[in-house]
Amino acid sequence: MISCTNCGHPYPEIGWPYRCDVCGGVYDFATWPAYDPQQIDKSQPGIWRYRFCLGLTEHSPVVSLGEGGTPLVWVEAFGTRMAFKCEYLNPTGSFKDRGSPLLVSFIKSRGGNVAVEDSSGNAGASFAAYAARGGIKARVFVPETASGPKRSQISAYGAELIPVRGARSEAAQAARLVAEQGAAYASHAYLPHNLPGYATLAYELVEQMGMPPGTVILPVGQGGLLMGLERGFSALKQAAVIDRQPMLVGVQARACAPLWALAAYGPVGLTWSADANTLAEGIRVRQPVRGDAVLRLVDTGRVSLVAVDEDVVLTGRDELAERGFYVEPTSAVVWGALSQLVGRMQDPVVVILTGSGLKYTG
Repeated sequence: MISCTNCGHPYPEIGWPYRCDVCGGVYDFATWPAYDPQQIDKSQPGIWRYRFCLGLTEHSPVVSLGEGGTPLVWVEAFGTRMAFKCEYLNPTGSFKDRGSPLLVSFIKSRGGNVAVEDSSGNAGASFAAYAARGGIKARVFVPETASGPKRSQISAYGAELIPVRGARSEAAQAARLVAEQGAAYASHAYLPHNLPGYATLAYELVEQMGMPPGTVILPVGQGGLLMGLERGFSALKQAAVIDRQPMLVGVQARACAPLWALAAYGPVGLTWSADANTLAEGIRVRQPVRGDAVLRLVDTGRVSLVAVDEDVVLTGRDELAERGFYVEPTSAVVWGALSQLVGRMQDPVVVILTGSGLKYTG
């Protein structure tokens, strides 16, 4: 089911390599888990009602903190009625909680008891929580500039927090060096096992709305949530649960917007796309691991990308707070995107709020 996107070599039946041991390529699902509404187990909470399409084996352990099943709240904004999906109300305060239990379940099923991760904060906090829940010793590498509340959260779960000087990419490199010495690398960027967890967001939205959204807007860094959503809606369409897929709009901070720059201007866009500091630290990713896959989705016409200026990030946070949504700046980039796209979006519009404002100080 999982194989190398470069050479096609299947994922090994033992161990937990994060890159292909034949060519160094990235692993992904060669066959996506099919969606079947008849197999939904309504007795199970959150994402686990869809266990049949989470990509786990029959004997994989369930590692759960009650993730999924987040509220969908309808409000008036920009002169139209739209829905906000409150992913920041997941157990550790971010959408990462849809993917982390699957990563931890996979590593635990392979006999792993020590694992490393790198993160700007949310993924690390989520991984640390589920590792604690699953009995795995965790080490989390973060940029030394990572938000204080996120760092405190990681440590509180008992994980070893390792601040790394320099850009976000330096933390990733430090984690890879440890992984190459034999530790399991529970990378939310490299391993594909979290993607079916993100797809459950599409399944939930259709159940909550009784129809597919017309447009879904969300922050994008590595692009995992965007890919999971697109695959989830595609699986729903293939199962004839919906008759159309929504337009997905990924939002990047212009200070670090490589995917938007490539989509808008081609390779020349990278000549001026920076890796600058941004309040939206959760999507500051200069070289997305699955960037090519995201750009292929743009080519299908079902996905588009926009960039927002730094000066509107905190404005967006405040506007959302005035409507009762307390989110971190990374989540707030969606407000700037809404202001750009108002009047040009297919209804109904759904906005994904990815991380809690309790994770940010400033």
